[in-house]
Amino acid sequence: MNGTDVTSIVLNRLTDEFETLTPEAQKAARYVLENPHCVGVSTVREIAEFANVKPNTVVRMARQVGFEGYEDFRAAFREAIRSGPAGFPDRVRWLQDVSKTGDLGGLYAEMVGSAIRNIEETFAKIDAEALKAAAGAIWASRRVYTLGVGVNNANARNFTYLASTGMVEFHAIPQAGSNAADDIAWADERDVLIAITCRPYRREVVDTVRIAREQGVNVIAISDSPASPIVTAAQHRFTVSVDTPQFFPSSVSTIALLETLLSFVIAVASPEIVERVEKFHKRRHQLGLYLEDPE
Repeated sequence: MNGTDVTSIVLNRLTDEFETLTPEAQKAARYVLENPHCVGVSTVREIAEFANVKPNTVVRMARQVGFEGYEDFRAAFREAIRSGPAGFPDRVRWLQDVSKTGDLGGLYAEMVGSAIRNIEETFAKIDAEALKAAAGAIWASRRVYTLGVGVNNANARNFTYLASTGMVEFHAIPQAGSNAADDIAWADERDVLIAITCRPYRREVVDTVRIAREQGVNVIAISDSPASPIVTAAQHRFTVSVDTPQFFPSSVSTIALLETLLSFVIAVASPEIVERVEKFHKRRHQLGLYLEDPE
């Protein structure tokens, strides 16, 4: 059972017990029912102030619905922030609260656990044949555009950088001083667009995918839901798990998927790819770009 499910149980219990609460406790309960997203990031005094009651009233409310006290009551809401679809500001408040309580060891464990879990869940949902098909489309294309904005701009550029060590005509977009729609102005059915966005979905990515499809471009979508607007519009669809205690979607599984996709491209490519990569790295050594091991 995830944090969101537990929170729902607590809210249902509070609703069932509402009529049995004292008038003051009802004021506290009403605030919680109307603002559940605030509980996990607020102290008992803050909730009392918001509800215009005394802190002891909030504690009594929590006890009347089966909890030892407010902290026990709040735990379910904190878990929902860690594992559920809480907004960015709430996650920032939660991180600050963890720091104040000195529970950074728990945060460390949460970060490591979520990173491993995201990768496991992502690849459990992805079929190797789907990766092979996407890789084949990339290798057969005239030109590849990799689209990401925000944190996914760095992910798109990293993929493009790695691909360019053995292949040409890879372009990370939007380019500096441009916009993604203009960058694919001359793209057609001979080209591939790899698009990346997670909730909250970026409008420019969604719009560019729509334009690309209208132009006949082969779209590979990477997002956090099969219902994502870029996934439903794409020919090749990959969903990644991005849950994290942090206040932004995790990039761990996205990066792992992109690296795996690139490895599949190399695997399905013609033998010339080996010579290209070899030539690329030989050139780097010749230019002295690497710090050679001392003799």
